[in-house]
Amino acid sequence: MKKLLLIAPKVKGSLMGGGMIFRMPNLGLLRVAALTPPDWELEIVDEKIERLDLNQSADLVGITTMTTTVKRGYEIADHFRQRGIKVVMGGMHASVLPQEALQHCDAVVVGEAEKLWPGLLDGLAQDALKSVYRHGEILPPLAGLPPNNWELFRPKKYLPIHFMETTRGCEFCAVTSAFGGSFRNRPQDEVMEELKTLRPFTGLLTLKRLVFFVDDNIVSNRAYAREFFTRIADLNLNWFGQASVNIAKDPEILKLAEKSGCTGLFIGFETLSTDAIKSIGKGVNKPGEYLDVVKKIHDHGIGIDGSFVFGFDTDDAGVFDRTVEFVIKAKLEVVYFSILTPYPGTRLHKRLAEEKRLLTEDWNLYDANHVVYQPKTFTPDQLLEGYHGALKEVYTVPSIFKRLWGTTSWKNFFYPMNFGFRAGVQRLAHDGSR
Repeated sequence: MKKLLLIAPKVKGSLMGGGMIFRMPNLGLLRVAALTPPDWELEIVDEKIERLDLNQSADLVGITTMTTTVKRGYEIADHFRQRGIKVVMGGMHASVLPQEALQHCDAVVVGEAEKLWPGLLDGLAQDALKSVYRHGEILPPLAGLPPNNWELFRPKKYLPIHFMETTRGCEFCAVTSAFGGSFRNRPQDEVMEELKTLRPFTGLLTLKRLVFFVDDNIVSNRAYAREFFTRIADLNLNWFGQASVNIAKDPEILKLAEKSGCTGLFIGFETLSTDAIKSIGKGVNKPGEYLDVVKKIHDHGIGIDGSFVFGFDTDDAGVFDRTVEFVIKAKLEVVYFSILTPYPGTRLHKRLAEEKRLLTEDWNLYDANHVVYQPKTFTPDQLLEGYHGALKEVYTVPSIFKRLWGTTSWKNFFYPMNFGFRAGVQRLAHDGSR
């Protein structure tokens, strides 16, 4: 039997790169595993939770890449190719820069693996492997996807949560340049069948099945979302997802989300600056309405993981304190701060390159925790110092209790999440001081 080894490289020196709270399953590799015929022996290795044996045998190695993990991915790919083993790379970075990736691998899957992976395996069997596999202009529908086998992850030390998708597509995300911006929905009967087959993991948070819907915006198709939330209401789920701020403008959807078991939503507020919002073209965000958005979502017992970015050209020295003050006043359950990062393939990267403001293309540093470009209103050190200061302030013990005390969200989840972030912030500061 042929062996396929699928690898997720580790993230070095990143807030998201370590600690128990960040042990999230890798859905991309699980999807590739589901697309692989049963005559292949499968092994998935995720370096953030387990050690990779570089000397093990394999007939084919598949490596998924984000920009911040790609250098480690290239190291792994080079090692296996030196041993005469074929290597395929995919994921966001390889999809955007396939020619760079091909310096280290035999083939690149650009974008989604569905409809491409079987042809790649056939090409390998016939000794006719192409260098690049990509879709045409029209992406395939999401109907008839083979189910993910979560039993592959059951022995691993992930958090006890399943990842699923109901839609693909995002107007504002970096994934758009690699995976396309058109919205597509999975047939709801197929999603329901997959949900019903999930077995709860063992662990402290498994009184119900925990599901994170990875859709870039779970309410992008309002009619679909209304029907879906209604259908999952009887499944006894706790679920999390990502949504745009305009979910707060639809009371019906908020009620349905609450009844269906929605515990938390990740929302990209991005910034408190109207000028910065205009610069990124995210017109649905109205900073003057943020407090009202938060209140309406909180009124339904749904917690919020708010995301903010520092380093826009319109930012000033007070942006850090203002953002922390807002987070505490709004009582956001969790907050994720990041430094503006010009990922390759994005309009931001193109613009900053044209303006000669890129400071490095060391992809290890493209993790939203480092300054890789010349800011307009700060020195790089000032931006980095302000970012670290804001992270440290928002994850002090008093801040955590101020934000969570008196809210109706699920404390058994959000308190551990906050203290997990706090540990990550402390580790990040420690690593940065060495």
